[in-house]
Amino acid sequence: MLSLTLFRLTRDPASRWVYLLLVCVVLSWQPGLAQPLASAGDSAGAQEADAGRRIKENPLFTNDEVLQLKLTTDYQKLLRDRGDEREYHPATLSYTDSTGATQTLDLKVMVRGNRRRDPRVCRFPPIMLNFIRKTMPKGTIFAKVNKVKLVTHCINEDYVLREYLVYKLYNIITDQSFRVRLCQVEYVDVTGNRKTEQRYAFMIEDDKEMATRNKAKLVPAKVRVRMDKTEERAMAKLAVFQYMIGNTDWSVPFRHNIDLISTDSLAAPIPVPFDFDYSGIVSAPYATPPPELGIPSVKKRLYRGYSFPDNIYTEVINTFNSYKTPIYAVYRQCDPLSSSTLKQSLKYLDSFYKTINKPKKFKNEIVRVGEKNEGAYVTVKGLK
Repeated sequence: MLSLTLFRLTRDPASRWVYLLLVCVVLSWQPGLAQPLASAGDSAGAQEADAGRRIKENPLFTNDEVLQLKLTTDYQKLLRDRGDEREYHPATLSYTDSTGATQTLDLKVMVRGNRRRDPRVCRFPPIMLNFIRKTMPKGTIFAKVNKVKLVTHCINEDYVLREYLVYKLYNIITDQSFRVRLCQVEYVDVTGNRKTEQRYAFMIEDDKEMATRNKAKLVPAKVRVRMDKTEERAMAKLAVFQYMIGNTDWSVPFRHNIDLISTDSLAAPIPVPFDFDYSGIVSAPYATPPPELGIPSVKKRLYRGYSFPDNIYTEVINTFNSYKTPIYAVYRQCDPLSSSTLKQSLKYLDSFYKTINKPKKFKNEIVRVGEKNEGAYVTVKGLK
């Protein structure tokens, strides 16, 4: 009513247009908050604007279709090169474009990762794809890509699908998240000494690209930032999200599985999570919680955030409740997911929603734990 009254009082036509513009800017500027109600009634103009924005974005991550790829290299050399001083190995990547033509790109590949680089953990480790820009053909979906992480099947395709879906969950909660693209990769050995296999994998958006998409810059890893010095709403959403998926394998000050982006040099940085293979909802066989946390399994949830004001908790609960249907749909609409994994995942989400919607349970498992964390935060050995 106040806005309408002010508009009526603004009788000059030019002033009215200025006022309307200011109102639109104020109402639209809240990038860290979920706005589920807006999606139900988007105007045609808003949809066109969104389509125009997505055209400028990396086309590799604006499509949810499974990308069929063929990656050819000397796998005997690649898979043996897992030490700290790894090298890139020549490779080619082939796929069929939208016209039906086969595109073959030159690139270099290297084993990546920390724990998953260990051959005792992963039979087939994650890979870094490094494209050769000079030979990149025009019109390819990789035109805006320099380096991209490929998360491979490790020991079982089911786990790579589970982790891929966690990224998709956080995409629902906020745009300040890493985008991913599900692939089905045919791994062809150039020497013919290794049997060809086809497995699910997914690509992860580059961190600088993620920051640029959010009109922000990466905060250098050497800059130590405490959890309570990050943007409050973004931090609250992230902390509750990590609790939802049962992930304790992260740290803001030690920048462990967390990137920080800043939209302004004077603004508090925004935390962005990645690497979810140690989460309870993924439950990778090699994932065990650090002994300092005192939990028997990664499936056991433990809140690792600080406490927040009641109004922030209320906003976060409302956000997760408003997105409950699309969150569940992420799993229900993933055709490659096994029925047993689907059932387990939905059950795991059920227990989270019971917690956040029962005030006493929410207070005991999140609010009080957050208050305790502020006073005596348990630091995991190895992150110091």
